Amino acid sequence: MAKFWNFVLFQIGWFACIIGAANEQVLWPVIGTLFYLVIHIWRSEHSKLELKLIFKAVIFGVSADTLIANLGFLYFKDAWPSAYLSPFWMWTLWALVASTINGSLSWLRGRPWLGAVLGAIAGPMSYEAGIRMGAGSWGPNGQLGGIVLLAIIWGVAMPLFFHWHSRHVSEGLIQKQ
Repeated sequence: MAKFWNFVLFQIGWFACIIGAANEQVLWPVIGTLFYLVIHIWRSEHSKLELKLIFKAVIFGVSADTLIANLGFLYFKDAWPSAYLSPFWMWTLWALVASTINGSLSWLRGRPWLGAVLGAIAGPMSYEAGIRMGAGSWGPNGQLGGIVLLAIIWGVAMPLFFHWHSRHVSEGLIQKQ
């Protein structure tokens, strides 16, 4: 049942942040999503390990989105904190994705190729959906190049996040002994 709620709350957080960005009203969607993430981490069996995974995923995501935006492939609305970084609401979405690794996406554990394929397909589709909802637009360097870069990033991200999770769990178990 926890995996079901993880999926539902991920979807709610995603839609809230996208609609908030489209309307340049991201404060409350981000606060609500961060509140869910705090509860998720607190209720996690390995809270410190979950926090480490989320932190690494956010760093990865901020770096990737910032690169794509600065290369001119993607434009985000509501660009706080800086026009040169991906927006804070996107940071929240990367944290939200990381919260599914040990939750609703745990069925991908041990299947890195499937995770890579699903990431390479679902990642760009998610950005396209957000763009169509008004949270951003494709930049001057074009949609096709942006989709290809996003497919590569998300094709790497999903197996990488699962690798980080398994590494954190094995480190955590070794430290407890």
